[in-house]
Amino acid sequence: MKILAIDTSNRPLSVAVLDDDHLLAQTNITTHRKHAEFLMPIIEDLVSKSDLKPNDLDRVVVAAGPGSYTGIRMAVTAAKTIAATLEIQLTMVSSLLTLCLNVSQPGVLVNPIFDGRNQNMFTGLYQIGDDGNPIELIEDQHINLDQWLELLEPYNQRIMIVGDTDAFEEGMRHALGDRLIVADKLADLPNAARLGLYGKQVDPVTNVDAVVPSYLRLTKAEADWKKLHPNGDTHNYVEKI
Repeated sequence: MKILAIDTSNRPLSVAVLDDDHLLAQTNITTHRKHAEFLMPIIEDLVSKSDLKPNDLDRVVVAAGPGSYTGIRMAVTAAKTIAATLEIQLTMVSSLLTLCLNVSQPGVLVNPIFDGRNQNMFTGLYQIGDDGNPIELIEDQHINLDQWLELLEPYNQRIMIVGDTDAFEEGMRHALGDRLIVADKLADLPNAARLGLYGKQVDPVTNVDAVVPSYLRLTKAEADWKKLHPNGDTHNYVEKI
């Protein structure tokens, strides 16, 4: 199976092309967020360098959020367009789970974090299974640090944090003490090759047109609308998964 994997959830951009379990080409950029400018040229370049043509691809795997609104919209839109145009499979993977793929020790509890500002985070809790794949223990969500620490109380074992950890390490260290493990900086970056390998075993979506990013909180447009219409329809006009 020829796989194209894409993650532009946050500042890093990671794209990889795989042939089953073999990595053919990969690019990672961490210095800027010009994903709109570079994403498609990088995809075209990597497919070409892999001695493939677009029609050779069988599946697109995309980190579908949460994360930067612009980043996840960019990746999901590109993945949907490629899948629909080439009539190939599309697989969606949590961007937080994608970070957990950098941890390989079975049994380890992994707490991936994206900074939501003002002590809020996008986060979830996973345990690495015997096969090396993350198992969800607490679902992905947008939550305040204090509330998150309450959810972690039942888990009386060491927890590794990975991702945008700097703003939360002190508070988590105070609560968890020696049970807190901070992953190394390379583990903080998404790896599209690992995303592609994981996505190979995930069922593809059945309706590509219906796919939307996983925002996990209101977009700015929705929040602004609700401020202006406090008694209006509470149904979100931007769909979420």
